[in-house]
Amino acid sequence: MNISIHASFLPHNDADAALAFYRDTLGFEVRKDVAFGGMRWITVGPVNQPATSIVLHPPAASPGITDEERRTIAEMMAKGTYAIITLATPDLDGVFARLQAGGAEIVQEPIEQPYGVRDCAVRDPAGNLIRINELR
Repeated sequence: MNISIHASFLPHNDADAALAFYRDTLGFEVRKDVAFGGMRWITVGPVNQPATSIVLHPPAASPGITDEERRTIAEMMAKGTYAIITLATPDLDGVFARLQAGGAEIVQEPIEQPYGVRDCAVRDPAGNLIRINELR
C-alpha cells in the first residue's frame, strides 16, 4: 500500500492575515487562492514539497453545519483549541526566530521535550496551534 498525506485543512477567519502568515512568515508558496460566495480557500505548502498542502478555509462553509456548531467553532478558534498541525524543520531555531520577527503569537519557545522531541509552538492568526518539531 502506498498512501501519502496530500492536504490538511486549517480554518481561517481572515484570509489576508492567514495568507500573510503562511506565505510571508513561514515561507510557504501559494498554490491556489479561490474565492466563492464571499469566502476564500487558500492552498499553501512548502516550496520543495509540491505534493503536500495545507488548505486554509472558512470554518463555517461546510453544508450541514448548524448555527450552534458555527458558534462553537468560532468560540474554540478564539480560544485556540479548535485545530492543530505539526510541522518539522532541521533549523528549529531559525524558523522560531523568523516566527518571532514576523509577530507570531508564541506559545512555547524551543525546548527539549521529555518524550525525545525538541519543538516550539505558535498560533497562527486564526488561533490554530502550530507545533514545529526539529528534524534530527
